Amino acid sequence: MKIKIYNSPAETIQHLADYFVTIAKQCIEDNGRFTVALSGGSSPKKLYELLSSELYKNALDWKKVYFFFGDERYVPLTDESSNYLMAKKALFEPLQIADDHVFAVDTSLPPDDAAKDYESRMKVFFGNESIRLDLVLLGLGDNSHTASLFPHTTVLHDKVPAVKALFVEEINAYRVTMNAPLINESRHVAFLVYGKEKASAVHHILQDKTDIEKFSAQLITPNSGELIWFLDNEAAEKVR
Repeated sequence: MKIKIYNSPAETIQHLADYFVTIAKQCIEDNGRFTVALSGGSSPKKLYELLSSELYKNALDWKKVYFFFGDERYVPLTDESSNYLMAKKALFEPLQIADDHVFAVDTSLPPDDAAKDYESRMKVFFGNESIRLDLVLLGLGDNSHTASLFPHTTVLHDKVPAVKALFVEEINAYRVTMNAPLINESRHVAFLVYGKEKASAVHHILQDKTDIEKFSAQLITPNSGELIWFLDNEAAEKVR
């Protein structure tokens, strides 16, 4: 695991954008494509806007990038809270990403069916190989969750890589999420966390004793891939 700490949110996001491009170029050179799972929320939105800006839009061959989602809110894809819609506005539309390069969760299906359908489409994409993404982007909630791996939910105890639907009592809503075993298959996993309000959660994940029921992002430990944390000074203030 690597921890990178920067002076400001803007600097943190820029270094993650550089990392994204570096990994993508290498994967495209090696395999002819780059597969990435996006995260939702306000923090990654700024990353996506930077990647689609004049600074980065010509930095790599976007026609060889395939986009997935680490998790999705169980709302219509036209809903303002949809992770897909946020990424569409911030990234896919500005970069003119083809529809068949974007794998959205079909939230018109019942939750369990939406999860099974998403996992099935991923298996078709990866063919004879196991599902192994090149990069998974993750955020961190104030309650130490990541993706939709919320504290005290049954998905935390999964042993087999899968996409799961779960009802999260804490937010009174359904979510569809890649589970920890699936995320841990990835070649690279990057957390983007900034702001003083995240400092306690960062401390819990990086330095407290393992307690996955309370600090569920502790589950993210790639099997043979790279784990890297991109933090600003405020988010890292409680890290020794």
